[in-house]
Amino acid sequence: VQLQASGGGLVQPGGSLRLSCAASGFTFGSYDMSWARQAPGKGPEWVSAINNGGGSEYYADSVKGRFTISRDNAKNTLYLQMNSLKPEDTAVCYCTNGLWWGKGTQVTVSS
Repeated sequence: VQLQASGGGLVQPGGSLRLSCAASGFTFGSYDMSWARQAPGKGPEWVSAINNGGGSEYYADSVKGRFTISRDNAKNTLYLQMNSLKPEDTAVCYCTNGLWWGKGTQVTVSS
């Protein structure tokens, strides 16, 4: 099983990033998927989830209205569109199907 997140980087406050997570080694379309993050010195935080068919989305209050989760089951890929980024969004972001976690991608929001 592989879950490889990408798309992180350094962005100014108010900016946007789009994260991707390429999945392999399991039946991607059969699993609900989530994004989580871990900020420096803090524990893991759940960010967003989407059901296996893509029809239902869930968000943490801290990102609601700014982030959008989506998936392309034909491409075995999960996405997270992050807009209006804030310095407190700085974290390593991970994708997970609840059983496996991928290697994260660093998101840094700073001027």
